[in-house]
Amino acid sequence: MRYPASEKLEIIRLVEQSHLPAKQTLDRLGIPRSTFYAWYDKYQTGGVDGLKDKVPVPERVWNRIPDDIRQQILDLALQEPELSPRELAVRFTDTRRYFVSEASVYRLLRAHDLITSPAFIVIKAADQFKDKTTAPNQLWQTDFTYLKVIGWGWYYLSTILDDYSRYVIAWKLCTTMKASDVTDTLELALQASGCDQVNVRHRPRLLSDNGASYIATELAEWLEDKGMKHTRGAPYHPQTQSKIERWHQTLKNRILLENHFLPGDLERRIGGFIDHYNHHRYHESLHNLTPADVYLGRGDQILQQRERIKQNTINERRLQYRKQAA
Repeated sequence: MRYPASEKLEIIRLVEQSHLPAKQTLDRLGIPRSTFYAWYDKYQTGGVDGLKDKVPVPERVWNRIPDDIRQQILDLALQEPELSPRELAVRFTDTRRYFVSEASVYRLLRAHDLITSPAFIVIKAADQFKDKTTAPNQLWQTDFTYLKVIGWGWYYLSTILDDYSRYVIAWKLCTTMKASDVTDTLELALQASGCDQVNVRHRPRLLSDNGASYIATELAEWLEDKGMKHTRGAPYHPQTQSKIERWHQTLKNRILLENHFLPGDLERRIGGFIDHYNHHRYHESLHNLTPADVYLGRGDQILQQRERIKQNTINERRLQYRKQAA
């Protein structure tokens, strides 16, 4: 129990004026002798002010982020306000070669009132695919999503997404959802990935839902001719294609912020965002790598580089702390 300075002084006066020995008086008051004599020493040296509880002053922390680095983080946050604290921390580490944690960035932005609520609702996928992929081009997920062009009607985006890296390999904006649209997108994916080469040992397996274009005989014959297997998710269970469903949500969160009046405008906007998604957007489930980093096989090298930057930053902070403490 903490006592204010006035009560401590009153207890000292009671002990001084008591006709009983100090020990018996303190026992009746319920005050340990060590505590009382500590108060008494402070009272004799500092008077009543010495009895006041001192507000703890935080000691200088060796790994505190320097002020100039803090300002650089704030400048980057203002330059790229769409980045979350997690993405900002990774971007700063990669571009400035100085490690900062997500928690430190979050506290810094919050202290400067730069944390904003997301403009959209984020959902979490439920189940995981039981046969997880271990390398790119083992499994491709595909699906259509709807996008509207004002005055033109509905258009349908067909996408081929690599399951392992979440890299968008190919896409096509279509006016229909026919099997021919699926095969056209797959042709683009085979060319872009190099899987159409004769020296490829295993062709990717295709995962889709049970839409009319995916159960068509035309698609089945095309896949058989290409040596590709086809897996379809269980009916009424979109979690099987959770990665491409999540990709569609991510795309629409950006694309649908504006109206589109020409198909060409929509196509250019989709292309721009896919480039950003593949090459610049850090994915949390990929250890804050981009899909392109994982798909193109440079992810391990980047993670090792980040670890070296982290260790160098920690050593630099320790050295600065020792210099200031000396």
